[in-house]
Amino acid sequence: VYKGTADFCLRYMRQQRSGFNPFLKDSCHTHDGYTLYGKHANIEDSTFVDVSGGWHDASDYLQYSTTSANATYHLLMAYHEFPGVFIDTKLANGLEGSNGAPDVLDEANWGIKWLLKMNPAPYVMFNQLGDDRDHMGMRIPKEDSFYGRGYERPVYFLGPEPQQRGKFMNNTKGTSSSAAKFSSVFSFAHYLEVNDPLFKKYSDQTAYYDKAMVAWDYARKYPGVTQTASVRSPYIYAEDNWVDDMELAAASLHRMVTNNPGSGDNDYFTSLSYDYAQQEKITPWLGADTAKHYQWYPFINLGHRELAEQLPFYKFKPKERWDTITGYYKEGIERVWQKARTNAFYRGVPFIWCSNNLTTSFAIQCYWYRQLTHDNSYAVLEQANIDWLFGCNPWGTSMVYGLPGNGDTPVDPHSAFTHLKNYPIDGGLVDGPVYGSIYKGLIGIQLKDADEYAAFQSDLAVYHDDYGDYSSNEPTMDGTASLIYLLGAKETEANQQAKGMKPGFTYDHGAITRGDTLQKNITLVFTGDEFGDGGEKIAEALATENVKASFFLTGRFYRNPAFKKTVQRLKQGGHYLGVHSDQHLLYCDWSKRDSLLVTKQQFIQDLRNSYKELMKAGVPKKNAPYFLPPYEWYNDSIAKWTREEGLQLINFTPGTGSNADYTTPSDKNYRSSDKIHASILQYAEKYRSGLNGFILLLHIGTAPERTDKMYDQLPQLLKELKAQGYQFQTLGQQLRD
Repeated sequence: VYKGTADFCLRYMRQQRSGFNPFLKDSCHTHDGYTLYGKHANIEDSTFVDVSGGWHDASDYLQYSTTSANATYHLLMAYHEFPGVFIDTKLANGLEGSNGAPDVLDEANWGIKWLLKMNPAPYVMFNQLGDDRDHMGMRIPKEDSFYGRGYERPVYFLGPEPQQRGKFMNNTKGTSSSAAKFSSVFSFAHYLEVNDPLFKKYSDQTAYYDKAMVAWDYARKYPGVTQTASVRSPYIYAEDNWVDDMELAAASLHRMVTNNPGSGDNDYFTSLSYDYAQQEKITPWLGADTAKHYQWYPFINLGHRELAEQLPFYKFKPKERWDTITGYYKEGIERVWQKARTNAFYRGVPFIWCSNNLTTSFAIQCYWYRQLTHDNSYAVLEQANIDWLFGCNPWGTSMVYGLPGNGDTPVDPHSAFTHLKNYPIDGGLVDGPVYGSIYKGLIGIQLKDADEYAAFQSDLAVYHDDYGDYSSNEPTMDGTASLIYLLGAKETEANQQAKGMKPGFTYDHGAITRGDTLQKNITLVFTGDEFGDGGEKIAEALATENVKASFFLTGRFYRNPAFKKTVQRLKQGGHYLGVHSDQHLLYCDWSKRDSLLVTKQQFIQDLRNSYKELMKAGVPKKNAPYFLPPYEWYNDSIAKWTREEGLQLINFTPGTGSNADYTTPSDKNYRSSDKIHASILQYAEKYRSGLNGFILLLHIGTAPERTDKMYDQLPQLLKELKAQGYQFQTLGQQLRD
């Protein structure tokens, strides 16, 4: 159902491009623009600055740094988190062709480049391009002469003082809300440039680090919100919160600094992020009946999610603080649920302007909460909000132009593309239903055609698929960008389910590497090939502590007469017996993981041979559905071939170094048993989730050169971990089979 939907919505983003528009195959707004309110940076009004590019905000052609930064951040998240979803059918300029980068990365880079133009020098930022004089005529984007300066449009400086709002002034109090959004995007970009070779290849900017830091400093220098400006009407983006933007910026800076070679954050930014989180625990509209236009923006707190992912590694009360931050998400969801539970559509989102944007963002918050906590309590509410967007609503219509292709979707949106030229605006998310009271109070709304949804309108809420209704049927760029992220998440989940991947587990290259991190369960795994000297001691320790473990042994191990007694004892003791290949082959290159060293036929034959030996030991294949690869080294192809054999690939959970218990003193990577033992206990203490869901790997035997045997410390280790409340489970129990 979700396959290709995120890419479909990217069509609308490309159609919104300014500077060069690939849909029209023509340039527009190439003379932007002349400055206003720049005295704070000693920039005289009417100074030319090149800010051509970016995206038109909606069906008008205004452009805002705040919505563009939020859209760019969502596209970067989609690219980073859902790499298997997006295709490559467009060049960087949006025209047909393949350039080696997924189209979502091209679009994110388009947003980044414009934000760089809107921040041309340190402490020089612009908040807005164009204003509501744009609304004087509906036209296909080319060059605008509405502003009395030829084809130039005004560029509003991002400063701490109020600016014009029709006949009045807006409520700007500082620079934080906008400058912090700049900082978050730039820090994310730097993180990717350092850690993602593909991003680096298609990025032409190497100063993201400095840009992020200076934007952060400018955001802190003048605490408060930056609102947008208008000239002819009172309608603006009246953002009233800013600490959520600071929370995300600080968390993003922590990620950037700690992943930057030669830098060290020492939790400074994480501490700041947590402090900002305390100042806005719940996004204010959650559970409320109304809010001003873009009053609480972004519509959910992105900072909570980024911070929650960092807190397990935080040095000061990580578990308590993680519970606190994820609890804020839960409380916000619960507030909406208390309203939603009383109606057939589970509708708890207020019918304010751009209600579909709120719906999309709220579904993302539910998704993030579920991903962070593995708590499925609100999964139905999450899905109800997605379903609302695609037709499970009182009007029975999808709110996304052209999606699904054979469904009832908007056909007459408030858009010059459709109205003047009958061009499709594929993938555009329209504003969505509004309260009847809002609709009746807006200026200049007049339906052009008979209302096909008249039977379903009410005083509570209205929606019109009519060009004349700009309140409920105008598509928005930032709402569509958020939807692209949400649909990418849904397609990724669907792909995981198709591959047999289970929610709540950690995967690496198709192998399960960790179980549920919310449960204090450990799976103890032992592998063996040519050595089995610890078999009897291990079996004795497990029996004494009444612990069941999982053993993955090669065909050579099962064939070895010296190990027959141990194998039978483990089987009789109720332990899981599985295979570790037959000949302990190395499947792929150590330095080039994608380079296979075996053919598919060699892999399958070796794997099947190992199962023949397992069967001789009295264990049928159906009782051993997991496969742990030799050398614990594999790639996506091995995982795929394993699935085709009806098996699930698994591997150990990294982090403790327990798998180094085979090393000998002459090895460069040698680790003593004392060091391994201490590392396991330290890991349990250091991280919020401790050893929860761990697949802890040790070896059943080692070379004679290693006289310091880790299995000699197994009895003590089992006692210590049990004393901390951990329960030991076999793989079948851990993975809920």
